[in-house]
This record gives sequence, C-alpha cells and structure tokens, in this order.
Amino acid sequence: MHALLALNWEPQLRGILIIIIAVSVLCGSVYLILGTNLGARLGFLVALAGLSGWIMLMGLMWWAFGIGLKGDDASWKPVHGQAILLDANAVYETGVISAPVDIPDGATYQQQAELINQALLNNGWTQLNESDTSFGQSAAAGGVIIEEDGALKAGQYQAVNVFSKGGERYPKIGESFDFFAFRHRPHYILVEIVPLVSQRAEPGRAPARPEIDTTQPHRYVYMIRDLGNKRVPAALVAFGSGLVFFSCCYFLHTRDRRVIANRSAGLAIPARE
Repeated sequence: MHALLALNWEPQLRGILIIIIAVSVLCGSVYLILGTNLGARLGFLVALAGLSGWIMLMGLMWWAFGIGLKGDDASWKPVHGQAILLDANAVYETGVISAPVDIPDGATYQQQAELINQALLNNGWTQLNESDTSFGQSAAAGGVIIEEDGALKAGQYQAVNVFSKGGERYPKIGESFDFFAFRHRPHYILVEIVPLVSQRAEPGRAPARPEIDTTQPHRYVYMIRDLGNKRVPAALVAFGSGLVFFSCCYFLHTRDRRVIANRSAGLAIPARE
C-alpha cells in the first residue's frame, strides 16, 4: 500500500511503469498470438517487422509535417561576446560594417544613431518595416537580451529599428528555382534599442506616450538566426525504425527462400521401393 501511494509523488516512476505495462500488454498480446501460430522465433520476427514498420510510417509523417516528436524551433541567438553594441566603434570592431563611422564632435546620440544606420544601409543591411512579422520577433528577442544583461528593464526601452542581412538559401537553379536549396547562409539581425524617459503612472489616467531619453546612447543588439532541429528527432525515428523494418523483411525473405529450397530438395528424393 505504501509503495502504491509513493507512485503519486513520483510522476517519472509512474510514467515509466505505465509505458512498461502498455508495451507489455499491447505488443505482448500480439506476439503471444503470433507465437502460438507461427512459433516463438518467427512470431517475434513478424511482430517486430510490423511494429517497426508502423513506427517508420509515423516517423515519416512527423518528419513531413513537423509534428509529433519535435526538436528546437528556429530562434534568434545573441552573437557570442558581441551581443550588445554601445557605440559606432563597437559596431565597426565586431565586423558589422566594413569601415568606421565618422562621428563629428558634439553630435547628439540621435545624430550618431542616424549616421550608424546610414552606414548599415551602405554595407548591405536591409531595414525592416514595422509591419513585417520579422520586425516584431526580432525586437522581442532583442528585448530579452537587453533585460538579461540588466542594463534596462521592461518598459524602460523601445525597439525603433531592425536591420537584417544574409539568410539566403542555396544552391539555386537560375534565379527562382530553389527546390534543392537546402543550405542557408548565416542570417544576422541588428536591433536598435533606445532608452525611454521614466514616466510616473497616475491612477485613473491613461499611460503617457513613450518618450525617448536623449541623454543616453542607443544600443544595438547583434543576433544570429539559429535554425534549430525541429525535424531531426522525427528523422532519426524514421531512419532507425526503417533500418529495423527492412532488416526484418530481409530475414523473413531469406527464411522463406531457405524453406522453399529445403522442401524442393525433399521432393526431389526418389521414393524407395
């Protein structure tokens, strides 16, 4: 009784026992029927072939539609050691742009940001529109990195610009036929973050419109696209179960040929008088 009550406090152990009982009852019952009709060895081979074939088909469906057993989805990851860039020198030293930005003396932070943005456009970066779905995803990922850094908290900043570079698929046949383009070039994103002036919230009044703090420099969050491995687990299941299935089919085929050869040899022996 105490052992049964302990299972309620150990969900992992309870799940393991459920899997063991389910496999024993379902697969074991099929093997029992096949074993009584075909024999222990042949019944096990037929049961294993059927089970592995079903798992192979299930893995192929998971692999094709991206469902079932899935890996990590694609996401934006910070560039190691270069995630947050504070000024034009940092943008140049990390290789985001090919030449340093000429910042005149006495330029405000807003003017410096405009010069950096123009340099980004001159170096092949594309500025995304706010209506683009990638804008919101990139801005949200950049905000997470800023908050994890501890420099700014939620509500103290705003993403104003997002720049994109790379991510093209290859190889292509011509300009538009990309059916075989399974490879991707690195895709980089640069999110411009501006600090906001702290607003005092008053009960009963609508929140004030965000106002950019011109006394603090703009920050740039440098990220790279991680394509993830969403379909890799399903592909491994399909390949592994397919290997077992075709091995079982080969063993069944060789057994049938051996049985036919033995029966033919027996029939070829002349009867004794």
